[in-house]
Amino acid sequence: MAERSDLDILADLGVDPIEKKTIGTNPREARIIAGFEDIQKFVEDHGRPPQHGADRDIFERLYAVRLDRLRDQADCKALLGEMDTQGLLSFEREEGTDQTDASELDDDDLLASLGVGAADESGLTDLKHVRSHAERRAALEDIASRQTCQDFDQFEPLFEAVRSDIAEGVRQTLKFERKSEIEPGRFFIVDGMTAYVAHAGDFFTNESGNRDSRLRVIFDNGTESNLLARSLQKALTQDPSGRRITDPDAGPLFNNSVEGGGSETGTIYVLRSLSDHPTVAANREVIHKIGVTGGQVERRCANAAKEPTFLMADVELVAKFELIDINRVALENLLHRFFAPGRLDITIQDRFGTPVHPREWFIVPVDVVHEAVELLQDKSLHRYEYRPEQGKIMRRPGVA
Repeated sequence: MAERSDLDILADLGVDPIEKKTIGTNPREARIIAGFEDIQKFVEDHGRPPQHGADRDIFERLYAVRLDRLRDQADCKALLGEMDTQGLLSFEREEGTDQTDASELDDDDLLASLGVGAADESGLTDLKHVRSHAERRAALEDIASRQTCQDFDQFEPLFEAVRSDIAEGVRQTLKFERKSEIEPGRFFIVDGMTAYVAHAGDFFTNESGNRDSRLRVIFDNGTESNLLARSLQKALTQDPSGRRITDPDAGPLFNNSVEGGGSETGTIYVLRSLSDHPTVAANREVIHKIGVTGGQVERRCANAAKEPTFLMADVELVAKFELIDINRVALENLLHRFFAPGRLDITIQDRFGTPVHPREWFIVPVDVVHEAVELLQDKSLHRYEYRPEQGKIMRRPGVA
């Protein structure tokens, strides 16, 4: 007896075989069929049709848009009708979903409508510039790709000053927002670390058409990374604890004289000691006390010869700057930290013979103090540092 074929057996059972279309008559139909098969596989794997939503995986969103467009086109429904064993083409479009016509149903166009990049030639699963669930921490992983900072000794004092600024209220930590500027001289908190943007390269346009630049970012644990500005921005945005650290603010008014309006709240004073201490006498022209007071400077110095903070000697006032609406304590701390590299290391005895180490005297020319106040006025002091060996204020390394 001749062997019966599968078709004969199906005929005996009353089953009509359905021929599965595996290829269209032209490239467009072949692309439509292949795309629909991807949707069918998604339904088999997840037990539901693909859905829209920003919180969905990018592939599911693409399948949902593609399915909507297939449902909208009669020729597509006719082509795929026999394949649609799951009844996908008969569902109604989700309310409020994409209405853009795309007769060619090109994946690149679909991705563009979702606001993401194009598909790689190697296939849909090799999307460029698309962040899948497994890649959502990619920017933070970039942060983790760091190397030892060989010249960290230059930056460590900056981190110490920032920590002190935050503790004393001179700086604040605020939630990072996309509009926040990422530029040299700025500090951020990302992935639990304080990050300092030491340098930014030239701007360029990336593959997505956005402005970007390569940064040198120093971290407070002694490492550094050459990040793209947009990578740092993404890391700060995705990190729930991502913060920007504000710059020190000297306040709205800062003049040698007060002119109408406002209320005077204090004075920066610069004093010169008349002490006969050998160190002071030999360097009298460059040793100065820098302080801030809410009262009259003359009254503050009235008993200088009896107070260790004034080196147990009379003083002369060489400069003063009146303040309007400013935090005096925070400002004094800021100035002392700025001139800390030039702090005078001196020990004197008080009236009872007890050794005292005054902390408000600095080896700094008076004209340099004037310069620092000017930098405070334009809110750029954080970009500079004082170098006592040169007696000058210099721009910090890597800060434009």
